[in-house]
Amino acid sequence: MRRAATQRHYLMVRPTYFDVKYSINPWMNPKKPTFTERAVAQWEWLRDLYIELGHRVEHLDPLPGMPDMVFAANGATVANGQVLVARFRYPQRRGESAAYLDWFLAHGYRRIRQARWINEGEGDYLAAGSRILAGSGFRTSIRSHIESREYFGVPVVGLTLVDPRYYHLDTALAVLDSDMVMYYPPAFSADSRRLLAELYPDAITASDEDAAAFGLNAVSDGKHVVLPEAATGLIGKLRSRGFEPISADLSELLKAGGGVKCCTLELRTEVKGP
Repeated sequence: MRRAATQRHYLMVRPTYFDVKYSINPWMNPKKPTFTERAVAQWEWLRDLYIELGHRVEHLDPLPGMPDMVFAANGATVANGQVLVARFRYPQRRGESAAYLDWFLAHGYRRIRQARWINEGEGDYLAAGSRILAGSGFRTSIRSHIESREYFGVPVVGLTLVDPRYYHLDTALAVLDSDMVMYYPPAFSADSRRLLAELYPDAITASDEDAAAFGLNAVSDGKHVVLPEAATGLIGKLRSRGFEPISADLSELLKAGGGVKCCTLELRTEVKGP
């Protein structure tokens, strides 16, 4: 099957202050050394790749004392010209929200506000065609699903995460195009697995090894899929479905529980409901 890429618009934050000084997910170990220069080099490679693929990339300036700010996907959800800025669960990240509010206001967005309920942006909200897939279980409150549905005016499909290693939806599922996803079934509750099988009968499923390599924290433009180089099983499955996988090394950022998608907030102009 021939796949077609569409130009995307991304917001990213350079990991100038990247470090692991606390632990708010199972991947973070403050006793393990981190190397900021390596994190910056890996991030720059990803940013440059997006530009090479024809995508538009904008930058939000990082803030001192906010080492996780590089994970821009968590900062907001953007659709239909509207912005719902994150309300973070953990105090270590709450200071990021004001920076996102300021950036969107300064760049001409007018329909913008912070979420009322705990809501960690595209970490748990993934646009998929005419719907938004929404995660809960560890970070984002299920009450925010109703808020997002009313705010954006599109169907929001709730999915429950049950494995703490996959604490955000974007660590357990990736949207490949409007009709296809790839995901790791054991990361979801039984009800959510049944729902995903119904919605996406032709989905790609990840092995334990590929999920643990953060292979589902991926970004697709409908043709090219950027994902960790260690997710070799997924890379093969993507090729067999007509996608063009691009291997990435974001191993330094994985020390904080982040990868390709975590670094990438998509500024979507629209998500049309049925």
